[in-house]
Amino acid sequence: MKISLWTIGKAHEPHVRTGIEEFSGRLGRYYPIEWKIIPPPKQAASMSEAQLKKAEGVMILDMLTKEDHLIALDERGKMLDSLQLAQMIQQCANDSIKNLIFLIGGAYGIHPDVLQRAQFKWSLSALTFPHQLVRLILAEQLYRACTINRNEKYHHR
Repeated sequence: MKISLWTIGKAHEPHVRTGIEEFSGRLGRYYPIEWKIIPPPKQAASMSEAQLKKAEGVMILDMLTKEDHLIALDERGKMLDSLQLAQMIQQCANDSIKNLIFLIGGAYGIHPDVLQRAQFKWSLSALTFPHQLVRLILAEQLYRACTINRNEKYHHR
């Protein structure tokens, strides 16, 4: 199984890049990992919120394949603790998922068509985080989940 981390926006900013690279590297010991930074649509600054979400949604749906297993990070999604996340990742591996994609949406969230396509909608927290910080949290939590599945010492139960 490959884990793909998709995000709409700019490259990793320096204040989080080191942490993202650190946890991505650690995560890569368990599964092949890929970050896909999706640039915002052209003319994004002149679009309304609805138009921008729609344009981003079209781009994402065009990039997905039928076999991709999509987990959308969404504030209205289900919250998981670290053990539940570990179980979900292990279940995806057991189900022979080839490409497990975690999607961080744009500034206004994820278009409903993409949310409908997702196999799971996951909320990291009831708090609102900057997108750059969500990238770091996501990489760390996925690494933590993998250490839980391997019964390693990183996560203290």
